Amino acid sequence: MTRKASRDVLGRGLRVLGQAIRTEPRLFIIGTIGSSLFGLLVIANSYVVGWVIGNVVVPAFAERRAGAGELALIAAVFIGIALLRVASIFGRRLGAGFMQFRLQARYRRAVTRRYLALPPAWHQRHATGTLLSNANSDVEAAFVPIAPLPFAVGTIVMIAAALVSLFLTDWVLAMVGVCLFPALFGLNLVYSRRMSPRQIRAQQLRGKVSAVAHESFDGALVVKTMGREADESQRFAVHVSELRDALISVGRLRGLFDPVMDSLPSVGTLAVLLLGAWRLESGAITVAELVSVSFLFTVLAFPVRAIGWVVAELPRSVAGWERVQAVLGADGDLTYGATAPARTGPAELTFDHVHFSYGDGAEVLHDVSFTVPAGRTVALVGATGSGKSTIASLAVRLVDPDRGAVSVDGVPLPELSVPALASAAALVPQVPFVFDDTVRGNVTLERDGLSDADAWSALRQAQAEGFIAALPAGLDTAVGERGTSLSGGQRQRLTLARALAGRPRLLVLDDATSAVDPRVEAAILASLRGHDSGASILVVAYRRATIALADQVVFLADGRVVATGTHAELLATEPGYVDLVTAYEQAEAAREEDSRIIA
Repeated sequence: MTRKASRDVLGRGLRVLGQAIRTEPRLFIIGTIGSSLFGLLVIANSYVVGWVIGNVVVPAFAERRAGAGELALIAAVFIGIALLRVASIFGRRLGAGFMQFRLQARYRRAVTRRYLALPPAWHQRHATGTLLSNANSDVEAAFVPIAPLPFAVGTIVMIAAALVSLFLTDWVLAMVGVCLFPALFGLNLVYSRRMSPRQIRAQQLRGKVSAVAHESFDGALVVKTMGREADESQRFAVHVSELRDALISVGRLRGLFDPVMDSLPSVGTLAVLLLGAWRLESGAITVAELVSVSFLFTVLAFPVRAIGWVVAELPRSVAGWERVQAVLGADGDLTYGATAPARTGPAELTFDHVHFSYGDGAEVLHDVSFTVPAGRTVALVGATGSGKSTIASLAVRLVDPDRGAVSVDGVPLPELSVPALASAAALVPQVPFVFDDTVRGNVTLERDGLSDADAWSALRQAQAEGFIAALPAGLDTAVGERGTSLSGGQRQRLTLARALAGRPRLLVLDDATSAVDPRVEAAILASLRGHDSGASILVVAYRRATIALADQVVFLADGRVVATGTHAELLATEPGYVDLVTAYEQAEAAREEDSRIIA
């Protein structure tokens, strides 16, 4: 089973290399030509050395003289070969290096584009640290063998040429090469089979360590406030230790393999000298030929190692490639149409008998139907788990319903083009995300046509103009990673301004003002409703004051629409609605009382 798996890894690794060559054929050809030229020059240099020793050095010692012309010629030949070798090495490294880095860049972009295309539901099933590992270390691992690949191909050319030259020189000495070269290849094959599971495990553990590290850093606030530093360090240390042990296992095998690989050409050289002395004595070969063959075997070790480098890295390459392909081949894409709503101004949002479930789980929305009329504000009210955030996600098409339809101005969302959907609807989530950028960068996102005046207008609507103007550099103030220099309420208002800057026709607020003062929240909603351009608003609301500002309330329970109407109508007709809103009020009053006590 192990041998079969190792052969399978070798085959898959060769297919990865084939894909790389098909992707960057010109760079591979450049690197291979340089490497092949290098190998041929190694052979030529061996025979030049043999000729010099046999025809110049030996006669010079015998006659006790050395001609200046001969020495100059020898020097010129060696310098010429050296210059050609420099050019060949440059070509080999240029082709291999460019090929490797271009492939890595290409697939990092491809993985990132795929991440952006996949829906949030897919991302929720995968740890962020693992996704980072896919785009970074897995892509890097997939193309690690590319660097020595042209060298290895050139080495094969060199070995073929070496065998031809050996047989042309002396068939007895050539048999040493016939025995040695298969031994080198066989050793590389054994090494690959033993290294394969070690490299695969090490690559998997790299992804695991990255995932655990990212989770620890992302949850630093929880770790610190709960006093779990030691436990979290221990959890991370366990995975790091596993990776360390895996890498030590890789290094131990490589440490055993390298000296054996180095010793085989030396054994070949010794055999050549022993057999060569006998052949020289019998007159079958000359001193020059013996020196050439001996020198050739002494310089073969390093080039042949290139084949070992490629074979050794194939298991790691396969592990990285398959993890990358798992991302590139992931399904669940949302398809888009080419329609743009003909209407301008506030949009009308309609939910028509919508059913929805997450994956294979139970249905979380059951036959949900309601409308957000153009230019009106509709509040979604319901207990935790009633489906409010799911409806918000459906409204901007982060997910699609299992049955039923969600439409804007009568056009089902799947029929809208991406630009049309992005310009029609904007979602402001409860947990705001702020980029490590300036205030301007976070509000405009470098969208075309958005000026500083537009940014200030959006900030004004979001009731953020005052605190932004008070910052040291105003719009040019850097807010830090995830907006760490801002309070929770300030981050919420900044992300609201970001959505407003795009002038959406439908604004979906998923409890997007929960961290701001109730008076500020009321001012925000009043500003949104009174703005000239206007936007239809679907707001997930908890506070009575916020709910009362809505033109209509949709009351949810267990994923169903229980009732719709104005706030006053539901207070008069729905006991469950009264109980829920009263509970919200009591909780809010308790929080405000706690804040006053702390202050």
